[in-house]
Amino acid sequence: MTAQYKIDSTTYHFNHIVNPQHSSDFPNAISYYTRLKQKHLKGKNTYEAIQDLRMIAIAEFEMGNSYESEAATVEAFELIDTSFHADTLVDAKKGLYNQLGKIYRSTYRYEETIKAYTNALKFSSNRNDSLTLLNNTGNVYMDMGRYEKALEQFDLALIKRGLKENTMAYARVLNNKGVAQAKIGNSEEALANMQQALELRELENDMQGKYSSYKSLAHYYFDQGDTKQALEFANKGYEIANNINSLSFLEDALSLFVSMSPDPRVVQFEKITDSITKEKQLAENKNAFMKYNVEKERKNTLAAQLEKEKQKTWTISILALAIVGFLVSIVLYFTIRNKHKQEKIKQVHTTEKRISKKVHDEVANDVYRLMAKLQSKPAEKDEILDDLESIYSKSRDISKENSAIDVENFQEILSDLLLGYENENVSVIRRDSSPIDWSMVTAIKKTNLFRVLQELMTNMAKHSNATTVVLNFEQKGKGIAIKYADNGKGGILKTSNGLQNAESRIKAINGTITFESEPNKGFKATIII
Repeated sequence: MTAQYKIDSTTYHFNHIVNPQHSSDFPNAISYYTRLKQKHLKGKNTYEAIQDLRMIAIAEFEMGNSYESEAATVEAFELIDTSFHADTLVDAKKGLYNQLGKIYRSTYRYEETIKAYTNALKFSSNRNDSLTLLNNTGNVYMDMGRYEKALEQFDLALIKRGLKENTMAYARVLNNKGVAQAKIGNSEEALANMQQALELRELENDMQGKYSSYKSLAHYYFDQGDTKQALEFANKGYEIANNINSLSFLEDALSLFVSMSPDPRVVQFEKITDSITKEKQLAENKNAFMKYNVEKERKNTLAAQLEKEKQKTWTISILALAIVGFLVSIVLYFTIRNKHKQEKIKQVHTTEKRISKKVHDEVANDVYRLMAKLQSKPAEKDEILDDLESIYSKSRDISKENSAIDVENFQEILSDLLLGYENENVSVIRRDSSPIDWSMVTAIKKTNLFRVLQELMTNMAKHSNATTVVLNFEQKGKGIAIKYADNGKGGILKTSNGLQNAESRIKAINGTITFESEPNKGFKATIII
C-alpha cells in the first residue's frame, strides 16, 4: 500500500508540474520532490535524486523563480560529478542542459542559452531530442533578432531523416520557420509554412500545437496590418487556452490581446512593463551555473596542485631511494670486493700450504733419504743420478702444477694437461658434445677450471688405480658443463684438501661442482661454470 501511495503521489505531482491546475500545484510539487530527493540521497540512489532535482528545477522555472531553478539544476550536475557512474548519466545531462537553456532564455542570457542547448545536443542519442534542441536553438536566435541564423537551425531540423513521420515535431519546425521567414520579409513562404503547420496540428488534434499556430498567425496578421484576422486567431488561441485549462496558457493568451490593443496607452504600458521586467531580470541574474563552473575549476585546480605535490613527493622519494640504493651498492661493492680479496688471500695461503706440504712430503723427504743413503754406505754414481733425477722430476711437476697458465691458447694447454696423464696403464678420453667457444670464457674462469681438472687428474693418478678416464665437455648457452668419470677404486667421499681446493676454486668463479663415489664404483665429478 505504501509503495502504491508513493507511485501515485509521484505521478500526481509530476502531472501538476507538466499541466498545473491551481496556483498551489507548483509549491506543493516542489515540497514533495524536495522530501523525495532527501530520501533518495539518504538511500544513496543518486540517479533518482538527480531526477527529483530536475523536477524541482522545472517547477521553480514555471513559477518564475529562475535563480532557484538554476540552483536546483546545478545541484543535479554536482551529483553527477560525484557519481561513480557519471559516464552513464547521459540522459540526465541532456535534460539538465536543456533546462539550463530554458532558464537562460527566460533571463535573456542568449549566448549561454545556445551553449547549453549545444551541450544538450552532444548527449542526444535519438532524432526527436535532436529536433527539439535544434528548434529551441532556432527560437533563441529569433529572440536575438538573428533570423537568418534561426532559419539555419530550422533547416537543419527539416533535413533530419524521418522528420515527416513525426507529425507534431514537423509541424513545430514548419511553424517556427514561417515565423522567422515573416521577420525577414518573406511573407508568402512564411504564411504557407504556418498554415501547413496548423493543418497538421488540427489533423493530430494537438491542442498545444494549435495554440502555438494561432498565436503565430495572430502576430503575422497583426504585423501585416490585418487586425481583423489577427483578432480572429487570437480568439481561437484563447479558446484553446481555456480548453487546456492551464494558467500559463491563459496568461499568455491574454497577453496576446494586450499586445494587439488599439489603445496606445495599453501598448505603451506593456512595453514599459516588459522593459522594466527585462532590466530587473538582467540585474538580478546571479548565474548559479557560472558559480558552479568557477567552483568546479577551483576544485580542478586544487586537485592539480595536490597531484603536483604528490608527484613532487613521489619524485623526492624515488630520488632518496636511488641515493640510498647507490650508497648500499657502494657498500656492497666494497664488502664483496673485500670478501673476494680475503678469499683470494685465503686461497693463496691454502695454495702455499699445499705447495709447502708437497715440497716437504715429496721432495724434502727424498732429499733426506738420499743424504741418509750416502752417509750409511758408498753409492754408485748411476744410482745417485737416478735418485737425483727422481727428485728433479717431482720438483718440476710441483712447479708445473702452480705455474702461470697460457689462457690465450687454452684449448692446447688443456689437451696437453690431459695427455700428460695418459700412459700405457691409463687411457684418457676426451669428448666434446658441442664445440666450446673458450674465447667467451674469462681468464680467471679458465685458470680455476684448469687447476681443478689438474687436481682431479692428479688424484686419479696417485690414488684411484684407474685405467680409464673420460671427460665430456658441453656448451650450454653461455655456460659450460664438464663431466669427469674414472673407473678407479672409488671410496666413501671425504672432504680432503684436494676436493676442498676444487670446491673453493669453482665457487670463486660462481660455478658449481659435485662429486659422486662409492667403493669399487669409480669416481665422478660434474662442473658447471
